[in-house]
Amino acid sequence: MIVFIKRTILIGAVFLAIAGLGIWITSGEIDYNSSYHPFKSEKAREKFLTYYDQRSELWPVQAETKFVETSYGQTFVRISGPEDAEPLILLHGVSGNSLQWLSNIEALSEKYRVYAVDIIGDNGRSVYRKELKDASDYTTWLEEFFTELKLDKPLNMVGLSYGGWIASQYVLEYPKKINKLVLIAPVGTVQQLSAKWAVRAITVAIPLKYFTKNFMYWLAADTVESGDIGKRLIDEHIDEAYLSVRSFQSRKMVTPTLLSDEELGNLSIPTLFIVGENEKIFSAEEALTRLRTFALQIETRLVPNAGHDVTMVQAETVNTEILNFLNQ
Repeated sequence: MIVFIKRTILIGAVFLAIAGLGIWITSGEIDYNSSYHPFKSEKAREKFLTYYDQRSELWPVQAETKFVETSYGQTFVRISGPEDAEPLILLHGVSGNSLQWLSNIEALSEKYRVYAVDIIGDNGRSVYRKELKDASDYTTWLEEFFTELKLDKPLNMVGLSYGGWIASQYVLEYPKKINKLVLIAPVGTVQQLSAKWAVRAITVAIPLKYFTKNFMYWLAADTVESGDIGKRLIDEHIDEAYLSVRSFQSRKMVTPTLLSDEELGNLSIPTLFIVGENEKIFSAEEALTRLRTFALQIETRLVPNAGHDVTMVQAETVNTEILNFLNQ
């Protein structure tokens, strides 16, 4: 129990330190009713959404988009795949949006009805109308979202990084509503953040693009080293991160927590844990050891030549692993 508490405290302390990646502490009251909320100004709103819509044109398959009303605000979702297929929910990483799945959507939507969500309160088209204060707010928001979409049969869910933590919390609260769960390098959840990541992440708070670039090149080293295309892809993520910082109002974010040994062991729905061998936010080896000790029912995959960029640099492998797991 003491070890678990220490891990949780470390995650909270470090997670709130990475201001430059879009995780900020609110400095004043948020005007939820302004015409440009959650942006800093109408000009910032227009600039970001123009950029966002231009990137949306890269979505490689036909998609329906819609806003879904919840008590937390409007949730934007991008829907692809056969209308009568099993539903598959995609939850992206922190400071991002549904476009993080550009490398994966074509394969995943071939046989599944895929709902790529812009997580409420993050850097996308969703518009939050009240603060999300803890994990229960995220699970309630998702439940309302699913209800409004009339997704009343068991869902498949894939969560990346922060989205993986949100997915795990939803499963703990509503286990009967999920058919299968895929966690891709989830922040918190299984393993505490690494000290090396903490030291490097703190430098991103310095408001110079050099530090963000240095950090991102380290975090996604496998993609950067894969060639010019990979390097350009990471540069685009850096540009988007900077635009987001300049565009969105500051806000609080919920600190991700670790699941206890008991919670991991009692996770009864079929679950797949995917991590790159060069993962930087935590030790892949230690995470796999913990799962093999306390949660043997969870399937695990260690992907070579990948880190936290696993869904990009090894997209084909990740897509295959997800689909094989879902199709079992």
